[in-house]
Amino acid sequence: MASHDRGEALVVGAGPNGLAAAIALARAGVRVEMRERAGVVGGAVSSAGLTLPGYIHDTCSSVFALAAASPFFRSLPLAANGLAWCHPEAPLAHPFDDGSAAVLHRSLDETVTELGTDGTRYRRLVGPLVREWDALADDVLRPLLRFPSSPLLMARFGLSGVRPAARLANAAFTTERARALFIGLAAHAAWPLERPMTSAFALVLAAAAHVVGWPFAAGGAGRLAAALEAVARDAGVVIHVNTPVTSLSGPPLADVVLCDVFPSRLASLGDGVLPAGYQRALRRFAPGPGAFKIDWALRGPIPWKAPACRGAGTVHLGGTAAEIVSAEREVGEGHHPDRPFVLLAQPSVCDPGRAPGGGHTAWAYCHVPNGSTGDMTTQIERQVERFAPGFRDLVLARHTMDPAALQAHNPNLVGGDFTGGAATVTQLVARPTWRGYRTPVPWLFLCSAATPPGGGVHGMCGYNAAQAALRVLGAPSSAVSTSS
Repeated sequence: MASHDRGEALVVGAGPNGLAAAIALARAGVRVEMRERAGVVGGAVSSAGLTLPGYIHDTCSSVFALAAASPFFRSLPLAANGLAWCHPEAPLAHPFDDGSAAVLHRSLDETVTELGTDGTRYRRLVGPLVREWDALADDVLRPLLRFPSSPLLMARFGLSGVRPAARLANAAFTTERARALFIGLAAHAAWPLERPMTSAFALVLAAAAHVVGWPFAAGGAGRLAAALEAVARDAGVVIHVNTPVTSLSGPPLADVVLCDVFPSRLASLGDGVLPAGYQRALRRFAPGPGAFKIDWALRGPIPWKAPACRGAGTVHLGGTAAEIVSAEREVGEGHHPDRPFVLLAQPSVCDPGRAPGGGHTAWAYCHVPNGSTGDMTTQIERQVERFAPGFRDLVLARHTMDPAALQAHNPNLVGGDFTGGAATVTQLVARPTWRGYRTPVPWLFLCSAATPPGGGVHGMCGYNAAQAALRVLGAPSSAVSTSS
């Protein structure tokens, strides 16, 4: 345990970024207290019995490519505190109506072979990012408004990543299989795919699949939250649950305060403390589209037409690239697609303890307009049935969460937004303002997914904010590298 003589910090919110900030500060010798409104830590990283006894479901976050790749998480003794990664046979499969599927394998070479005539084009696009992954991760998981540690690599990444995914897919590939696979990856941006910078999401996720995979937390996402909590407590962090912070007005609650909250929430907490202009800027930070999510308890494995889907942890359901682009455009225009792009995960294909007696668990979500009250159960299940006839006959129970339910579970999921803010060019570069983690108040910092590098479970928003806070405290940073 570190000697805590470097000042005092309060971290508001115990999601993965708040926990990362608390751990980084405590390791640097700061006395740290955390206050969390919910009864458990973890935020959107949690698991629960949402359907039937014995079935374990990941409530929100579930597939942890960025957690496995995170420079900071890799520096922590998470395995010693109960976390084990569970890898499916393949990270991703993308089925088509003819019963075939494109597969993103852990092996770059296997994926190149899988894509046939587009394999060499895929290697040319993704291969350099895989070879230099440590340098890439170090740069893309840090603030964008800084000089990169690997300028040539980031220039190469930027030339492709800044392009709209719909354009890059058509320019880079000649086959529908490769285009659809790439577009499905880019759709994780939850943003219209004709918009700039959506290709970056596809490139990072593809490269991560080859380097670290797209694993699940064995036993449920809650195991990751529990491991982070154990590391934090071992570092001396004092954690209070069921303890909301309602205001930051009055004397500072600590030498530095870091908030793992959405920007609009920080604006409210900062009444009487933050300048009015900065509060307005925080409230202008726009959330992205919402999500409608379904968890299923199944009597058996999903009967995919494409055999390659049976062992894949994640399955993208959207058919052709053009169909996915159209569906995401509709969401961006405020509509509910009749054929939505559906992201489905089946954790029990590699983690059988998630369901009893040969049963299985699966979940899926589609993007919807932020704050939508529509029920997308029929549309989602129709897409699953399209590629897995007989799926509905296997459903023993289902649990749905619309945007309001997602936000009720975790207030940072504003309007059901999983991404920490709309993926506009401005909001990707300056999150949530040009100040990033800092605010006009010297002791107050923001450390949520609304700060660089943005959404995903990687803890780097919290870690980066902690480094900024340590500079204010005059304490040495707790630097990590991707080779940790």
